[in-house]
Amino acid sequence: MTGLLVAGETLIDLVPEGHGPLDATETFHRRAGGAPANVAVGLARLGDPPLFWTRVGDGPFGDYLVRTLAEAGVREDLIERDPDADTTLVFVSLDPDAERAFSFHRNGTADTRMRPGSVGDDTLAETEWVHAGGVVLADEPSRTATFDLLSRANDVDDAVVSFDPNARPELFEGTDFVDTCRRAFGLADVVKATAEDLVAAGIADPSADDDDAPALASAVCDRGPHTALLTRGPDGALARATPEAPWNHTDEPLVVEHEGYPVEPVDTTGAGDAFTAGAIAALSTGEPLSEALAFANAVAARSTTAKGAMTALPGRSDVEAMRAETD
Repeated sequence: MTGLLVAGETLIDLVPEGHGPLDATETFHRRAGGAPANVAVGLARLGDPPLFWTRVGDGPFGDYLVRTLAEAGVREDLIERDPDADTTLVFVSLDPDAERAFSFHRNGTADTRMRPGSVGDDTLAETEWVHAGGVVLADEPSRTATFDLLSRANDVDDAVVSFDPNARPELFEGTDFVDTCRRAFGLADVVKATAEDLVAAGIADPSADDDDAPALASAVCDRGPHTALLTRGPDGALARATPEAPWNHTDEPLVVEHEGYPVEPVDTTGAGDAFTAGAIAALSTGEPLSEALAFANAVAARSTTAKGAMTALPGRSDVEAMRAETD
């Protein structure tokens, strides 16, 4: 079996040497990034290397990304090179609490030019889990290509489709982010999101915050997914699974919470992607929802203790060691 397949952008994160706004930052460090790429590497580091369908430029930044993904253990079969487009660049800024903001340079770049049908039917038929993120839906033809993949994955027996809106409405010029996101929810079995994501997607009231997680998870499931994973930063996460979910063995909705793990964060970039990787790694191997939530929180917490999104993603032994110290 192919097992796991992740689809979406990979890009260059330019991470500042210190904290502060971009206009006051002089030194940046190059890092591989992109939410789906982080998830793919996170899975590989946890011992579950996925296929990763993405597209990068044919220049040195693309070379760097392909090499970095391969060195991390991500399977290269579906990594495409585009001779006519550059690779996306993202400048990251960090505030004193290690929270981040992004400035995207992504006009006609390679990850916006993914084509429908690039993942063959034979490959998809052998896939047990397909994951995609929201940024790749901002531009054509990648939007159509991704929806095509998710729709076809729905026809694969027992395959799970997961989606992370990763809300960046500012990237959706000429396209309605709310409508796009709701369409993706309708194709997903599992949605991982924050309260902020759901506000941007029009699924939550603008005043919603992490305290509203139970109601937000219910609202997600009302849109079609059988499982909602709501992350709450340092306060952990909440999960809701309807009776249709394969990890809910009751006739009622199953709701579990985990308070997270106390760490001193250095950089929270990619923590949500680390959580997603942990959740997929656990749920795809049959772990109960409560254990999957705890494991995903541990992966996310451990990832915040070093700089960079992809470089900070932990291995399974690191995660288990941290849990042994704190559980």
